[in-house]
Amino acid sequence: MSNAVSSQQNKQKNNKRSPLNVKPPLFKQVCVIGLGLIGASLAQAIKDNGVSERLVAVDRHVPSLEEAIQDGLLDAGSSVFDDVVSGSDLIVLAVPVQAVQAVFVDIKNAMDSGQLATDCIITDVCSTKVNIIEAARTVFTSLPIGLVPAHPIAGAENSGYHARRATLFVNHSVIICNLPTTNLSAVANLRQLWEAVGAMVMTMEAEHHDAILAHTSHLPHLLAFNLVEQLASHDDNLDMFRYAAGGFRDFTRIAASDPKMWHDIFFANQSAIVSALDEYSVYLQDIRQLIIDKDSTALMGLLGRAQAARRHFGHMLASTPYTDTPAMSASYLITPSNTVTGTIAIPGDKSISHRSIMLGSLATGVTNVTGFLEGEDALATLQAFRDMGVTIEGPDNGKLTIHGVGMNGLKPSKTPLYMGNSGTSMRLLAGILAAQSFDSVLTGDTSLNKRPMERVAAPLRQMGAVIQSTGHSGTAPLSITGRDNVGKPLQGVDYDMPVASAQVKSCLLLAGLWSEGTTTVIQPEVSRDHTERMLSAFGYPVTVDGNRISVEGGGTLTGGDIAVPADISSAAFFMVAAAISQDSELTLTQVGINPTRTGVIDILKLMQADISLSNETHVGGEPVADITIRSSSLVGIEIPEYLVPLAIDEFPVLFVAASCAQGRTVLTGAKELRVKESDRIAVMADGLKTLGVDCTVTDDGLIIEGQGIQSQNGEVNNNQPVFGGGHITSHHDHRIAMSFSVASLRASEQIIIEGVETVNTSFPGFAELANQIGMSIQVDHSKA
Repeated sequence: MSNAVSSQQNKQKNNKRSPLNVKPPLFKQVCVIGLGLIGASLAQAIKDNGVSERLVAVDRHVPSLEEAIQDGLLDAGSSVFDDVVSGSDLIVLAVPVQAVQAVFVDIKNAMDSGQLATDCIITDVCSTKVNIIEAARTVFTSLPIGLVPAHPIAGAENSGYHARRATLFVNHSVIICNLPTTNLSAVANLRQLWEAVGAMVMTMEAEHHDAILAHTSHLPHLLAFNLVEQLASHDDNLDMFRYAAGGFRDFTRIAASDPKMWHDIFFANQSAIVSALDEYSVYLQDIRQLIIDKDSTALMGLLGRAQAARRHFGHMLASTPYTDTPAMSASYLITPSNTVTGTIAIPGDKSISHRSIMLGSLATGVTNVTGFLEGEDALATLQAFRDMGVTIEGPDNGKLTIHGVGMNGLKPSKTPLYMGNSGTSMRLLAGILAAQSFDSVLTGDTSLNKRPMERVAAPLRQMGAVIQSTGHSGTAPLSITGRDNVGKPLQGVDYDMPVASAQVKSCLLLAGLWSEGTTTVIQPEVSRDHTERMLSAFGYPVTVDGNRISVEGGGTLTGGDIAVPADISSAAFFMVAAAISQDSELTLTQVGINPTRTGVIDILKLMQADISLSNETHVGGEPVADITIRSSSLVGIEIPEYLVPLAIDEFPVLFVAASCAQGRTVLTGAKELRVKESDRIAVMADGLKTLGVDCTVTDDGLIIEGQGIQSQNGEVNNNQPVFGGGHITSHHDHRIAMSFSVASLRASEQIIIEGVETVNTSFPGFAELANQIGMSIQVDHSKA
């Protein structure tokens, strides 16, 4: 057989297998050099996606070439470069690192002889880049204008032509190294190729690529090979391998990779790998010493941070939730029901959960938290403090153990602090971080990064903070300059809040803990006071004089026990559910009834809801009670503006209650609702109109024409449907989604709510609990 292999008889077969593609192929002829796993997989992906008119290959293993042609993958192949390369406009080097220079010699000779154009695109799939560029410079002297070094971060345990998979690169990253000598059109065309086969393309400097890969790929492979060698060298090695658990198998799976390939890589990236090994040795010695010293707290901190970081970076990079919910586009399919009954426990208060982590981390000593809300938002706060060096054990069924580092013990995070979708986390942390010695960056998911942050940044700047928000609208990411770079501490101020906001107030009070002098916040209306209460519980003096709240800088916090009560904002959905339905009675146990949070109870009582409180007591400095609510004949009201800050989060579900009331309900003074996870006034109005409710949006509120029926002889008549059916878009706002779920109790047809995955930010398990009391919610992940 000759070196060159071609197959005219396969032409018809190839045409039948070519996909329909309305776009012309990117390339006339692609030449893949090396039909191992990566080279053959890329060739198959190019073929299946119609990226090139012709596909040829060079490989020393002639049987692989023959089989590839028989399979219809290649138009031609050879073990000799010159036999098939002529006319190629893209050459892909999929050979071992040490063989690259020899291939460059072949390419240069082909260019010199006119077989290849001098602007032919040359790329590779090797896992080191600096040595590839040096090899090209050695051969060509001046780097070819078509040279585009690249590295697909993909692989498999098996190797060779038979292990190929056209989908190997789908949703995997490909790193392209831009060179100043490269033609921009070559980079653009190569990017299009990788995107065509399903990869995600990013760019990186060659030196940085090699350093990163030394830590994330080369070091793990080296350690896996070394661990297997270590165990194999033991006298009782048979027993060691016989009884090896899953962790050993998982960790050492990559030691089944090609030794020759990794031999070459370890030498090719020698400097970066030795540096990574040295760094690893330091960490190894540290953990060795922790075990010798039996330092339980430090070891738990290390293990806990590592476990959390493993999940955290995946969520941060993809901007996805922390909890195990299919990422986006979950929906509720709700069948109307009309009665809810039972006694249920509501998850812990989100606001208090946030603050327990913050103050517990800054305290001296250990803080034990019970009732912690394991929802998205609170988990974002927890992760942020782990990133800043705080050891936190848990959460475990709502229990946390926080090993406080003291007022000056936080450490700079090595990455931006990712807040997910939590506005509370970002705004309160801005106050804490503005006072720290180190620089920091706060970022969040796409939704959070659209929400206004100047409302906290502006007053913090009055205290001397250096904060840069993003864009004209003052949104996240927030870049905060540390005090060491500013040169002086924050200064206490008197700040007159234009709008009552617990988040803004808390942000400034927290910043005031480190400020020189007194920080005083004057609020136009009462807002929730969890920060003031918890500061006092941690032993930090707070002065409250009417609507003036003050703290002196320079104090300390002392750790203790914090019991988080049930969240009244979450309870509100079930209060309204029982009130608007027929023959219903529902008891919600040990709900927080902080007087700055009971606006929802006060408003429902003004609407003549049948609500009673029992078993009133205090938990962790917060008043709690069992709340029982029964079917009620609600009436429309003009909501007093002084109650608005006390029920700001509950208005979406109160709008549902107002729709079921007899007569008109008018809300004013609620501009704050426009800057929540969504514009809750506009979004709720759109949804209510979709379901057939007449409502009017105003500058600072909403007017709802209730469709309730007047009761006869004192009998509640909540049988009549108020809402129709239809599709509701929640705009990924958890409270919007849950509010329209409650509306299903007075609906005539099925309600479908899109974008409900964010319910986990405040109320994990909402649908299950709702179904437990008589509702009928099906969670649909089919579009996720």
